[in-house]
Amino acid sequence: MDFLKQYGPWALIAGGSEGVGASCARQLAREGLKLVLVARTPGPLEEVAQQVRAECGAEVLPLSVDLSAIDAIEQVRRVTDALEVGLLIYNAGAQRHVAAFLDEPLEDLMKLIRLNAIGQTAFSHHFGAKMRARGRGGIILVGSLSAYIGVPRMGVYSASKAYCRILAESLWFELQPHGVHVLGLMLGNTRTPGTTRSKIKLAEPIAEPDDVAREGLAHLADGPIWIAGGNEPGVAALSRLSRAEAVRMVHQGMLVNAPPE
Repeated sequence: MDFLKQYGPWALIAGGSEGVGASCARQLAREGLKLVLVARTPGPLEEVAQQVRAECGAEVLPLSVDLSAIDAIEQVRRVTDALEVGLLIYNAGAQRHVAAFLDEPLEDLMKLIRLNAIGQTAFSHHFGAKMRARGRGGIILVGSLSAYIGVPRMGVYSASKAYCRILAESLWFELQPHGVHVLGLMLGNTRTPGTTRSKIKLAEPIAEPDDVAREGLAHLADGPIWIAGGNEPGVAALSRLSRAEAVRMVHQGMLVNAPPE
């Protein structure tokens, strides 16, 4: 695959300051793409931008934008409307902690929905329309294995990741005739700064961000869904259980892997 020809000249990575997003940035820069990196915190964002410039000589525009803000897409468009963005990677939306649904502040839950579902919709709609008009491009929506099951104490997170999976499947079908590739990249346990901050003990298999990014980019044209990190057998096993059995099993696994008090 000629990434520059199919997806260039610019790639936009929402959630590009660390983890899988930063790994995608480095790998795409090596393919010759210019980058727009969007994230909330300026420090880590600028650090990744400087690293990519130094390693690859790529042009990188870091944009400090809170992707859970209602006007996030408008803030990004002020910079990107002058650019030809041929690849969108929406990598935002990590789970920072676990708590019962009714014990979470409602605004925190709404913020997570804006980040994972509403923001993803707005970015896919805006940049997808431009790609369709050009007849080429790509969209990666980064999801989670929690998209396949309601996860106790992470209900809104898992629900929003299910939204990501279904949206990716739908867009894959709609945009395929227009030369636009769409992939829902479903992550399992991945060793990222976000998972470290959450203090959730990860169960095997644990993937590395560079490997997950490499898988996603390699299979971008093989949508609609790619399950990263060798987790296909686990998803298949989960699908053979009743929904009640599956939820109970996931809950038990969370108890086993909960951080110490």
